[in-house]
Amino acid sequence: MNIPFLKSDGNALPGGVTRPTWIVLDIAGEYPALSPGNPLAALLNRQDTQEALLARLERLQHADWLHGVLFRFGSFTAGLSTSRTLRDAFARLSETKRTIAYLPTLSMPALLAASGTREIVAPESAEVNLLGLGLEVMYLGEFLKKHGIGFENLRIREYKSALTRFSDDRMDDFNREQLGVLLDSMEAAWVKDLAEKRGLDEAAVRGWLDQPLSSAAAARDAGLLDRVAYEDELIGPATRPVTAVLDLLRPPRRPAGGSDAGRIAIVPVVGTIVTGKSQRNPLPLFGGVSAGSDTVVAALRRAAEDKKTKAVVLYVDSGGGSALASDLIWREVQQLQKPVVAVMGRVAASGGYYVLAAANTVLASPYTITGSIGVVSGKPVLEEFNRRQGLNPEGVSRHDTALMYSSARAFNDTQRHLVERSIEEVYQRFITRVADGRGMTPERVNELGRGRIWSGQDALALGLIDELGDLHTAVQRACELSGLPYGAPTWTAGPKNRGPLPEFAQEAADEAASLHLTAGLPSGQVMLWLDSDLHIR
Repeated sequence: MNIPFLKSDGNALPGGVTRPTWIVLDIAGEYPALSPGNPLAALLNRQDTQEALLARLERLQHADWLHGVLFRFGSFTAGLSTSRTLRDAFARLSETKRTIAYLPTLSMPALLAASGTREIVAPESAEVNLLGLGLEVMYLGEFLKKHGIGFENLRIREYKSALTRFSDDRMDDFNREQLGVLLDSMEAAWVKDLAEKRGLDEAAVRGWLDQPLSSAAAARDAGLLDRVAYEDELIGPATRPVTAVLDLLRPPRRPAGGSDAGRIAIVPVVGTIVTGKSQRNPLPLFGGVSAGSDTVVAALRRAAEDKKTKAVVLYVDSGGGSALASDLIWREVQQLQKPVVAVMGRVAASGGYYVLAAANTVLASPYTITGSIGVVSGKPVLEEFNRRQGLNPEGVSRHDTALMYSSARAFNDTQRHLVERSIEEVYQRFITRVADGRGMTPERVNELGRGRIWSGQDALALGLIDELGDLHTAVQRACELSGLPYGAPTWTAGPKNRGPLPEFAQEAADEAASLHLTAGLPSGQVMLWLDSDLHIR
């Protein structure tokens, strides 16, 4: 933990002692939702998390000596859904403490997060980057063809764009339509959120985007900022009183009755959904972070068997992956005999939506990318590439389908019909799972599905989720469903100890064993996958 430095407002107590009344917190980075549950991964993790920051703010809220908090934004790279979570956390603290956000760079995510404070300040020289939302998708189809590489892309249905950037050379009309609707919805949510927190008309906030501001002074005049000032003009000289630092290090307060009254288990599903164990590799090109069905299922079973656990919060931040792995996780959620509240992170689409379809309650941020109820299967075809390079893969098989997923040649008609039949069956199972979980007809789910993505805001209107909220809200809903008081303790569920080592050492050994390089598409031949990593900016 980085110990923040403290400042005094210069007020003197009896005896001439100056009391610390301000604390400065640096806000920088992406802020993933949860700290790694595995001890070794937690030790290696160098990012501050939402979980850690929110716990720190909870301590500050109960610090009697504290008058105010200055949030000093640095290299803030979090997305809009995370920014909204921070906004709500800052707003809770602002109910009892004075809060100021200092923003040297005015971006849409940073301003959204800062809107939860009582006052937003920027220096005269601040960079103003309120330019609206946009995204780019790189299409590789023509490039690959030039190098003799084709790509088989079989999908259900027209909006399922998971592999089109490999098979096509341009964006099709269906994908362009859904991405346009997604950006419109997110931008409308941002306008609404800012107008609400800044006490302005939505038309005025939209005007910031239609006619971009170019300076801090213009931002102040438009009502975006409360004042223009440098950091040293905001609060008094620095101190580092030991008692105040210790106050931050103490465990957060627990409700009366402690853990004896029960607790809430949090089960994360983060990264590409695959069969087997979860993996954590810092290099996206070599596998990145994956949610293994064995690991997630074991965590759900541990939560089910834990007598103190009264409800489960399933946190999903995943674009999906293996259809098989998604169904295995879904089954475990569906069989759980305790209330399950699912909450989405930046994305919970395709298989990421499948796994939570059976939850009692589903929440998302307005900026979450969700839906993508569809199926895809495909493979690269290196036949021409191999010919150019003098490579000659020879196969021997007893059946026409035995080597159908080989990249040496394209699907023949028999193989293609088999894949099409398989993904149609998976799609029908997918829409049935969603229909049962959301109380819809399969026909209605098909209308909303067909591979189409939605924002969390639109998903609420369509009935794909129940409420807008974040992990904090999800824990509250889990408390309500299980009869626990707000503020009940939480714990991150993981697999049970599986070896002769103590649990801490066994988990560390497992994590070390999983830090190997894995490349390629998600495991499995049929995928519920949102391939394009849509970076909204």
